[in-house]
Amino acid sequence: FVFSPPGSPYQPVIEALGNYPQKKFYNVSKLGGAKYDTLPYSIRVLFESSIRNCDGFLVKETDAMNILDWKTKQNNVEVPFCPARVVLQDFTGIPAMVDFAAMREAVRNAGGDPMKVNPACPTDLTVDHSLQIDFSKCAIQNAPNPGGGDSQKPMAKLSPLKAQPRKVPCRGQTGCKGPCSAGDSSRNSGQFSAQIENTPILCPFHLQPVPEPETVLKNQEMEFGRNRERLQFFKWSSKVFKNISIIPPETGMAHQVNLEYVSRVVFEVKDFLYPDSVVGTDSHTTMVNGLGILGWGVGGIETEAVMLGMPVTLTLPEVVGCELTGTASPLATSIDIVLSITKHLRQADVAGKFVEFFGSGVSQLSVADRTTIANMCPEYGAILSFFPVDNVTLKHLKHTGFDKAKLEVMEAYLKAVKLFRNDESSSREPEYSQVVQISLSSIIPYVSGPKRSQDRVAVNNMKSDFQACLNEKSGVKGFQIAVEKQNDIVPVQYEGNEYKLSHGCIVIAAVISCTNNCNPSVMLAAGLLAKKAVEAGLVVKPYIRTSLSPGSGMVTHYLSSSGVLPYLSKLGFEVVGYGCSTCVGNTAPLPEAIRNAIKQGDIIACGVLSGTKNFEGRICDCVRANYLASPPLVVAYAIAGTVRIDFETEPLGTGFNGKSIYLRDIWPTRRELHTVEEECVISSMFKELKEKMEKGNKRWNLLEAPESTLFPWDLKSTYIRCPSFFDKLAKEPVSPQPIENAHVLLYLGDSVTTDHISPAGSIARSSAAAKYLTNKGLTPREFNSYGARRGNDAVMTRGTFANIKLLNKFIGKPAPKTIHFPSGQTLDVFEAAELYQKEGIPVIILAGRKYGLGSSRDWAAKGPFLLGVKAVLAESYEKVHKSQLIGIGIAPLQFLPGENPSILGLTGREQFSILFPPELSPGMTLDIKTSTGKVFSVMALFENDMEITLYKYGGSLNFVARRFL
Repeated sequence: FVFSPPGSPYQPVIEALGNYPQKKFYNVSKLGGAKYDTLPYSIRVLFESSIRNCDGFLVKETDAMNILDWKTKQNNVEVPFCPARVVLQDFTGIPAMVDFAAMREAVRNAGGDPMKVNPACPTDLTVDHSLQIDFSKCAIQNAPNPGGGDSQKPMAKLSPLKAQPRKVPCRGQTGCKGPCSAGDSSRNSGQFSAQIENTPILCPFHLQPVPEPETVLKNQEMEFGRNRERLQFFKWSSKVFKNISIIPPETGMAHQVNLEYVSRVVFEVKDFLYPDSVVGTDSHTTMVNGLGILGWGVGGIETEAVMLGMPVTLTLPEVVGCELTGTASPLATSIDIVLSITKHLRQADVAGKFVEFFGSGVSQLSVADRTTIANMCPEYGAILSFFPVDNVTLKHLKHTGFDKAKLEVMEAYLKAVKLFRNDESSSREPEYSQVVQISLSSIIPYVSGPKRSQDRVAVNNMKSDFQACLNEKSGVKGFQIAVEKQNDIVPVQYEGNEYKLSHGCIVIAAVISCTNNCNPSVMLAAGLLAKKAVEAGLVVKPYIRTSLSPGSGMVTHYLSSSGVLPYLSKLGFEVVGYGCSTCVGNTAPLPEAIRNAIKQGDIIACGVLSGTKNFEGRICDCVRANYLASPPLVVAYAIAGTVRIDFETEPLGTGFNGKSIYLRDIWPTRRELHTVEEECVISSMFKELKEKMEKGNKRWNLLEAPESTLFPWDLKSTYIRCPSFFDKLAKEPVSPQPIENAHVLLYLGDSVTTDHISPAGSIARSSAAAKYLTNKGLTPREFNSYGARRGNDAVMTRGTFANIKLLNKFIGKPAPKTIHFPSGQTLDVFEAAELYQKEGIPVIILAGRKYGLGSSRDWAAKGPFLLGVKAVLAESYEKVHKSQLIGIGIAPLQFLPGENPSILGLTGREQFSILFPPELSPGMTLDIKTSTGKVFSVMALFENDMEITLYKYGGSLNFVARRFL
């Protein structure tokens, strides 16, 4: 769906783009008139898609007009949406690509051209879910292969790479403190730990990359060995299918690659322009909303349908406008702002709605802030959180590698279709279903402590709050220090100098990024503050145990590429490693003189850290007060040397020439932070990712895979198998066949979820899937998981309804069992279904209310279909699952209002006959006759002509396959 379909009524609104006459686009702003100007930006994207893809069948003129009339039609109508692309991760991508491979086979067998079978929608598939941590730290040991790969092939042959030596020579840098090995000590005696991360490790002394630790190589060897069949299949797919890009292992996670590499913002295909939009099977798909790209996560069947060229259907949503006003406190970090906005949205009841940001405060948020907020949609229940493209977005894209000419076209197009947000524009804001106002001025920085993380203290109240803690009785906050002792001072000699310790003195300051990796700007803020502090002449007292634990090599990359790491080191914040440290008590001991002084004077000494845990005595047994703070505040308090300070009125210390330096003098502004982040860090990071994407990796590049048009299925494989969805593929559809004398496979109650239906998790040793794998020669240790074997329909079918919590009324207790009525045997669900199919007896499912609740899962529909289920008869359905049943070829039938099996006197042991008329129509009723002579009516839940067509063709897979015949 790129250009106007044949016969589209909207071809006349295709125009040339201003100064770029060769570029064409749908000028939907003219088509919509005044109504369009009041639409939320996110709804405008839906409207453009409906105009561009209107074909009179999948997308109708009425659909486009319903979207244009969003103000009155929201929550009342369903509309189709054709996203510009699809993003898959490998667990959901493997069954989709297996289906395409099977479709090629079926089309060839039916006389068609298999080379025509390709995804209709551009698809990016990231292989990011296959890595398991078999080896950690430096404990490299020989281990058996738990994944079921071919044990006769040595692991060493699967990869050309060998483990690299871990020692790095000095290279003669000045100020060298020793060889750059992962085990050397830093200033604070912290130990470097092996980093299992897809980013380079940098030596904290030399800022030179060091070789990958042995753990990384060992885990990657195991990944390629365990998943060799799946990876070979993906490699074959990347060679033979058009319109799909396979992102190989070791590149990055799906949502990161989506955000950092494959996002277009504006699509340009053969000089035709349209907005980027995406659906994906990863829950973090909403991150791209921060770039002005409409996108959200859906289930496997929906994404596969889009790949096949079909739209997703959604109820026209309410759109909550989130107005950001005011100016954030200078001390408020990105994390403060993100968490505060998330909290407001959680309280605003935005579940199941679009959220869209507007107002003068939006421009204060960096793209990193925006993507973090959008990524947290599951936290507050919204479908998506949309930030329209603005100047901040364009500036970010410039630094991520978009060339100038492309950005100019992008800006011109977005302004032409009124999808560009501009604070300076006099145009009115869109109209929203409701507006939530958030003043950034109300967001103030907090610390947590002194004993519990839930006890929050505003930074501007820190001095008075600590004083109150000294006065309070011993308990969750108090220390009960006598009034006459609250100002005690204990002198102490350390490294030839005398220092004075008092209540509130800081002796531990740890910058830890374990909770800040999603938005490393707070770590940059700490670095920039350190730079300004050093340049102003400020120092940290040498007895304070300072440390820097970046959490990942990417954070170190941020700090080093921006040039702030040496300044942190100058203040004592040197990299100590990449593992959990201070907040789990792994800090180096305090100097003995300091410990003795604290104990002798009964001093309430303090630790300040940017971690997650601060229970009393956890950090260090003689440090009784511990505060959690943002990384820049940790540095600030370390310079001040005490928590008994009012940053607004008291200086941090004395700088050069005896000048008093206040926190406001060295605190980096948000503008400074964004500039460094975009110009120094983002550009460097994206350049590295682009190189990695273009070069691939040696294992992937050397992995052998077939190049044939049809996939050469290995009958011995337990991972990849040709499914039977296309066994009855024919050129012309047949009228719906009656379901005669069907037995009930399962009689279920209310709220049966997709978790009950779909295979998930580990494969139980007593399950039907386990029996199948055992017969294939595998041991239980080699079973792997259902997720890893989603490309094998034999395993997945056996895992359908295999949940131990499944309550089948025939059995009377939770168990994945049922009764095969012709024989009277109690069997595994699969075994009973297999017997019914051998006997030529169709089966149906009886269920109560809300059948198919829960997350969307493709095998919750595919599994029952392959079990031979022809229809589900329930009191009500989860809407998405109902659509998935139709999409696979199962009829969703519903009892009439006020009726259910009990009221109708059904036991489920009867046989059921369902007659379909030659022509189906939306909302029609059907008669069902049982073997006991009872006749009753049910509703066939086909809501529109498209659903009826899909059902008649045997589901969306067969519907699309017939296009190639």
